[in-house]
Amino acid sequence: MDSETVVHNGGCHCRKVRWRVQAPTSIVAWDCNCSDCFMRANTHFIVPAERFELLGDSEQFLTTYTFGTHTAKHTFCKVCGITSFYFPRSNPDGVAITFRCVDPGTLTHVEIKNFDGRNWESSHAKTGIASLSKGQNSAN
Repeated sequence: MDSETVVHNGGCHCRKVRWRVQAPTSIVAWDCNCSDCFMRANTHFIVPAERFELLGDSEQFLTTYTFGTHTAKHTFCKVCGITSFYFPRSNPDGVAITFRCVDPGTLTHVEIKNFDGRNWESSHAKTGIASLSKGQNSAN
């Protein structure tokens, strides 16, 4: 999916965690049914880590939860509890941005695809999600 790359700003509900990310205006977001994403109803798009910047003193308001393989780093705000981004197992070299946490006005289109996190290994192999943090194709 081709579209213009822009700077998106976003963060958590209480605005203690703020970030900016470079990504297309039209994105593919992943709806995952693993135990964590399913319970949080997290739908996210993936970008290379170098396109993500945590702003100001946001770091002091973050905490991290891990489980299973401990590869994914599920970050969330200590104040409001919102996971506006995290470091996914599928793309440890990337950042998963919760698309609903992007400030209004810069996303023009969101296509939602399913990721079968309950059958993680087979879904990871079938979807090609690992390539999304490698740069050029990072929005799809």
